[in-house]
Amino acid sequence: MPSNHDETEGFEAPSRSQRRRDALALFDLGEALLTLPPSRLAGIDLPDDVRTEIAHVRRITAPVARKRQLQFLAKLMRRHDEDAFAAARAALGGDIVAHRREVAVAHRLEALREQLLAEGDAALGELLQRHPLADRQNLRALIRQARVERAGNRPPHAYRELLRQLRALESAVAAATTDSTPEDATD
Repeated sequence: MPSNHDETEGFEAPSRSQRRRDALALFDLGEALLTLPPSRLAGIDLPDDVRTEIAHVRRITAPVARKRQLQFLAKLMRRHDEDAFAAARAALGGDIVAHRREVAVAHRLEALREQLLAEGDAALGELLQRHPLADRQNLRALIRQARVERAGNRPPHAYRELLRQLRALESAVAAATTDSTPEDATD
């Protein structure tokens, strides 16, 4: 008489811990989908019942009820294959990469602004070498005004405007680089 062990030898069910990790990952995915604006969510391919439940969870404002309904959303998501949420994971993963890139650019520009305020004309000369079309007089006036604001403990209007100007220079360079890159180079 064959034992049950012989029949199930080739099949291993996921452990309880793995099932729990998978369930928590779907719960987190559901939470992330709730934070997306409706216009972005509409562009993601999701099962209809999940999309309907997301709309339902968004209408709930009580924290405990919202969490309970979010748990139900995760349960509903577990009924579908992993492939059903691949597009959602890709969309959210792209957001993380783009966000990290934006943060890195912001930190670099803030450091450049501090360098311009600390070093003055030497740092401005380096900046103008990298960005020859930049308005030298405007940048010099903003740097001078930002120093006065900082010394007088006044509101940082010029300090903020200087960062806006640096962002504009950065975005102009980024736009010029993407425009000059041939599309056939990726093939």
